[in-house]
Amino acid sequence: MNPVTPNSAGSKATFCEDVELSGHIIDSLLLPKVLDEITGLGGEYQSHDIRIGHNRHDPSYVRLTVTAPTLPCLEKILTAIGQHGAVPVQHHDCRLEPADMDGAFPEGFYATTNEPTEIRLANAWIPVDLQEMDCGVAVDRINRTARCVAMADVKRGELIVIGRLGTRVFPVGRDAEHRHSFGFMNSTVSSEKPKNVTVREIAELMRRAAQGSGKILVVAGPAVVHTGSRQLLSWLVREGYVNVLFAGNALATHDIEQSFYGTSLGISMESGGSTEEGHEHHLRTINRIRRLGGIAQAVEQGLLTDGIMYECVRHNVPYVLAGSIRDDGPLPDVITDSLVAQAKMRELVPGITFCLMIATTLHSIAVGNLLPARVKTVCVDINPATVTKLADRGSFQTIGLVTDVEPFLRVLVRELGGPA
Repeated sequence: MNPVTPNSAGSKATFCEDVELSGHIIDSLLLPKVLDEITGLGGEYQSHDIRIGHNRHDPSYVRLTVTAPTLPCLEKILTAIGQHGAVPVQHHDCRLEPADMDGAFPEGFYATTNEPTEIRLANAWIPVDLQEMDCGVAVDRINRTARCVAMADVKRGELIVIGRLGTRVFPVGRDAEHRHSFGFMNSTVSSEKPKNVTVREIAELMRRAAQGSGKILVVAGPAVVHTGSRQLLSWLVREGYVNVLFAGNALATHDIEQSFYGTSLGISMESGGSTEEGHEHHLRTINRIRRLGGIAQAVEQGLLTDGIMYECVRHNVPYVLAGSIRDDGPLPDVITDSLVAQAKMRELVPGITFCLMIATTLHSIAVGNLLPARVKTVCVDINPATVTKLADRGSFQTIGLVTDVEPFLRVLVRELGGPA
């Protein structure tokens, strides 16, 4: 059943659809965004019912008639404003089509965002589980469930949602209960704001999570070791402020290199100078761990006695080391198949409430794409382009702090009650 109805307006045929929008659509500027999308894409709108909340926490409501000169134009507008929470007044069940092959969606599949989504099935709205951007939605009609599924994981015969009909999105950060707690920063990238205040807020979020109200994911790059911050991140793991760690071959390699040789990339972590044959230290480190069978075996045999990876093993903190094409070795714990690494990360993402990304552009962007929008995310990097790239790729919930790794972690540990 097509919800779009052609109407006559003078001599020109138009296509229209009534939509509604509710929540904190005024103070979040969500309504102006929707109206801009409509006119910017060549459509027009007429408001029929506007109810504005009296108090700050009261929701507002608006019903609009959206018109467009062509059906494709209207479909494009409805798809765009649907991402802001505008849904058709007349509800229809979603359209389902079985996948005709493994590893690909049917043509016209509904592409997901990272925001909470529901689909309509048998005249009832059901939530989409495992919310993630750039996926499709697989539906189990018998159990009346829906979940995000990555393209590579699609199995032939699975029912996939087609088109936008029967879908609705709930924009995160627009409603009062979801408002981002980082009110002290009005811009995505903070380079000139008081960093102690920022870190204090981050510490409070991590403290609440560690006390049982959440789960913390840390995504870290090798600069944590290079800058002499290894003991600070180790303390966070040891004290329960890291529940999951995502990294690459380099972080683990140089962390263990420091344990074995006191260097990182051959540079002495005590004097800051180069060491004789230091350029070989990371290779010898990898080789030694490979001969032992893995990082856990090195800990069990008493050869690895400190550092980030040591603390993860000792405190049963799960980690994923995702490999890249330029990795030396790599360590036996590194997952070299990127699709397998993605799958392992997806297993550990559910339940995460706070993500701290430290000094790694590629891993931060990769993990950002896996996280639902409800997860509060902080990206710390000396390069502001890192967090800008995250936002450009859809991880709008990310707040960036432009600073070096070591002073950030030092202040964070101090705020959490660690050694000065």
